Amino acid sequence: MAKAERRAEATWEGNLTHGSGKIVSVGSGAIGDLPVTWASRTERSDGKTSPEELIAAAHATCYAMAFSHTLDQAGTPAQKLDVTAACAFEPVGGGFKITTMDLNVRGNVQGLDQAGFEDAARKAEQGCPVSNALRN
Repeated sequence: MAKAERRAEATWEGNLTHGSGKIVSVGSGAIGDLPVTWASRTERSDGKTSPEELIAAAHATCYAMAFSHTLDQAGTPAQKLDVTAACAFEPVGGGFKITTMDLNVRGNVQGLDQAGFEDAARKAEQGCPVSNALRN
């Protein structure tokens, strides 16, 4: 597989607290014109997105793929995996920081007990590119 590079474009107008922006496009064309404001990031979403929501979506998706691959390589392919991600953004030391990223996974994997599922989950987390990017 060759190097895969993905692109996105965002715009912002005005100052941080009263301005607004949007994700204008992504290279695939799959999404675009997603509005974002400081209030949607820190208070309530009101139908707008945030960088943290998009990171959570990317992490949940990437981890589901990594976990599926880990299970398949072990000879116990998943019938279904449901992954949710929660990304916390908080004031820290005079600035703001993503402080936690929690994943919750449920799955239907025949022939695998709870201990085996948890072991595979840990292995998948180590192989997930988004997990690795967030860890570093």
